[in-house]
Amino acid sequence: AVVTRLVRQKGIDLITCVMEQILNMNLQFVLLGSGDSDYQDFFEYYASAYPGKAAVKIGFDNDLASRIYAGSDIFLMPSMFEPCGISQMLSMRYGTIPLVRETGGLKDTVIPFNEFTGEGNGFSFANYKAHEMLGILEYALKQYSNKPVWKKLMQNAMKTKNDWRESADKYLALYKEMIEK
Repeated sequence: AVVTRLVRQKGIDLITCVMEQILNMNLQFVLLGSGDSDYQDFFEYYASAYPGKAAVKIGFDNDLASRIYAGSDIFLMPSMFEPCGISQMLSMRYGTIPLVRETGGLKDTVIPFNEFTGEGNGFSFANYKAHEMLGILEYALKQYSNKPVWKKLMQNAMKTKNDWRESADKYLALYKEMIEK
């Protein structure tokens, strides 16, 4: 699933570069978003060319976005840069596993899955390269086929804390320490 603005910053060009390969995988692709008309046209073409395999809704609908987050298995967010990012955190709340590029807030919040320890809450790739993203998607689908592993990954994602509680506690401790000096 992809829920985003259709602009280059969001890594849309990576997806368009390998769209044929993505649609040849054992998956269904869903996209909700709007933005650059070339991207909108691109995804609408693929939705019409691959009915039942690709679904695209141009525009934004908060209720539909929530249903996409909740009903998807993998949330694709290959941003070129992302100072914070909220979509990956929303997806994890629903147990939808984020697949992100390691940049900014995405790198800070998505811990790559480690198949040996079972740790991690998503998948990531380092370089802004379409085929690197595609390789991680293939790896994620391999993990998806192992239901106990995927269930653990979903649990890890849903347990991820991305609120201000921990940061607020650290600030409070720092302030108390400074007052005592």
